[in-house]
Amino acid sequence: MTATRDRIVEAAATLLNEGGREAISTRAVSAAAGVQAPTIYRLFGDKQGLLDAVASHGFVSYLSGKMSLEHSEDAVEDLRRGWDLHVAFGLAHPAVYTLIYGEPRPGVESPAARAAAEILAGQVRRIAAAGRLRVSEERAAHLIHAAGCGLTLTLIALPPQRRDPALSVLARESVLAAVTSDPPPAADAPAAASAGPAEALRAVLPEVTVLSDAERALLDEWLTRIARG
Repeated sequence: MTATRDRIVEAAATLLNEGGREAISTRAVSAAAGVQAPTIYRLFGDKQGLLDAVASHGFVSYLSGKMSLEHSEDAVEDLRRGWDLHVAFGLAHPAVYTLIYGEPRPGVESPAARAAAEILAGQVRRIAAAGRLRVSEERAAHLIHAAGCGLTLTLIALPPQRRDPALSVLARESVLAAVTSDPPPAADAPAAASAGPAEALRAVLPEVTVLSDAERALLDEWLTRIARG
């Protein structure tokens, strides 16, 4: 059954790359994979389940690349490399990228998008632990994700000859300037100056064993309020 599932995903991925999302119909995938339509529904539940499997299949190289990035001493620089990898993947595999991010479903996140979001959250947490985050981890991750996806989809929509390589750098640095601090904020901005240390403590709070669950929850609430000003 695993071999059949893999064959169906491979066939759908080929159709996606050749003709876009519209080319992936149950009939077309069945014919390309040499199976009956009920087999697809039995293995994937519905067409969306198949599309999610194709997205995860196409995204595996990107996720492997992100997870294999070695951590340096500079968490912000590591995030820069993660951004560049994200944009490069989208431009190299526009059909897969658009399948994952091009048609968001309210309240629903595909397995591929969820895996990428978890990696981004880890990168942001490292910045918070270093005391260099101006905003909450959640806000930083959402802003970085929104800017990165929007930038990548914009570049995909442009003809290759009109794509400005500097656009990604400008967007990346603008976002980093908004959510990170290096050097620390000026002394005349006490609220911003306290956000970094508060987020740093929140990042390591789950590892603190001398507090009870109730005490950790209370401290987390206080630190969140300080970080968000």
